[in-house]
Amino acid sequence: MSATPSSVPRPSWDADARSCRTGRAPISCAPPLPGRSPAVTDAATEATCPDGGEVEKRSVVSDPQAPGGERLLLVSTNYAPEQAGIGPYATQLAEHWATARDAEVHVLAGLPHYPAWRVDPEYRGRWRLVDARDGVLVHRRRHYVPGRQSALRRAAYEGTILGHGLLAPPRMARPDAVVAQVPSLAGGLLAARIAARHRVPFVPVVQDLMGAAAAQSGIAGGGRVAALAAGIERRMLARATLVGVIHESFAEGVGALGVPAARIRLVPNWSHVTPPTRPRAAVRARLGWPQERTVLLHSGNMGVKQGLDVLVETARRAPELHVVLMGDGSCRARLAAAAEGLPNVELLPPAPEAEFTDVLAAADVLLVTQRASVLDMSVPSKLTSYFVAGRPVLASVAGDGGTAAELRRSGGGRLVPPEDPDALADAARALAADPAGAAALGAAGAAYAAGHLSRAAGLARVSALLDEALTAHAPARVRAVRPALPGAPA
Repeated sequence: MSATPSSVPRPSWDADARSCRTGRAPISCAPPLPGRSPAVTDAATEATCPDGGEVEKRSVVSDPQAPGGERLLLVSTNYAPEQAGIGPYATQLAEHWATARDAEVHVLAGLPHYPAWRVDPEYRGRWRLVDARDGVLVHRRRHYVPGRQSALRRAAYEGTILGHGLLAPPRMARPDAVVAQVPSLAGGLLAARIAARHRVPFVPVVQDLMGAAAAQSGIAGGGRVAALAAGIERRMLARATLVGVIHESFAEGVGALGVPAARIRLVPNWSHVTPPTRPRAAVRARLGWPQERTVLLHSGNMGVKQGLDVLVETARRAPELHVVLMGDGSCRARLAAAAEGLPNVELLPPAPEAEFTDVLAAADVLLVTQRASVLDMSVPSKLTSYFVAGRPVLASVAGDGGTAAELRRSGGGRLVPPEDPDALADAARALAADPAGAAALGAAGAAYAAGHLSRAAGLARVSALLDEALTAHAPARVRAVRPALPGAPA
């Protein structure tokens, strides 16, 4: 039975335990931010009771005259502890602003669920809460998470993110700017609304184009909602001060949505992982991969747009190749059923963060696959990690899309036609027969990552985008609020 508000002890911050105490159990709640004076109260922050009690409120304090003095809001449905997709980029960006800019950073996020498309067990049953993570306040809102993908389920996912965000926006003082990682599309709309309400810069960073995604992904009913999604994107991007895109192939699509080229900035993703450190032979032995076996590894989301059926069929036609699918996603169970009876197909859970690049480096070839219809809607974030691992990449993707362009630029792999298991098997055999050539491709990818995809450079690019938006917005705001001088013409 739920407790009444009067029966729930008021939470208090326990700095040593890094949690709030209600007298019953620790709950997720926010501490006062480091360096902020408790003299000025900004807002009330939610704290949730795990035993079903009512939500309590308490104050988060900050001093606008404290060093830095900047307050930023990042809207990203995906955030730590998620280790795949957009989440790591959002996390590292927010933590960077909290340290390098000495800013008060808030994040409006969903419940951790990607790539499994299941809510993390630690967050199940939560409605809304605030996590304090590495100097950042993460305001989490519950939303629907579809176990299987369809246009209707995706619409429900976006709709519940939007609805809960509108019902309960983050409780914080006025931000100086609002940045959004898009998708989710709902997150972009929430960010635009919050920025408009406070009359501050709105800066979306486009990681995927959802209208194109709906048309190209192959999700049931996707074609019917593509125009609707594109229309929403158009209205959302029209409110942006500046728009960041992670690859130049997105610039044309963003421009087609009405954003002038003068407001589009290129902010490529960076490599968010560290280079491998463990001996490759030892990792292979632990994983049970014989040294003489050619191991092809795909890591990441097992969704519809990845078109991973081609890998199962490749394994069926080339029994000498060992195909490993590592990760999670809405298609995992179906892929496992399709691979039943194939001894050369192995499904692994996502590797722990500390071991991730060691596992990648233990494979002989790293795989990227996309459906033939996928052109410019996304550039897989896994590519940056693959390059750091120093292994050759084999990409079964459309030759004129952003993924193919990035692989050509890096020199770190080979391209084969999408959804063609024979071509993929032949290319894998060729790499296995030419160890020196494969090693050269891997070295080229690692060099490209070191020279162009460093974390410091990537974070600096997004911060420069934010600074430009703040500068561009300041004169307009001054004009809007500055009173007329005495004697000035009306």
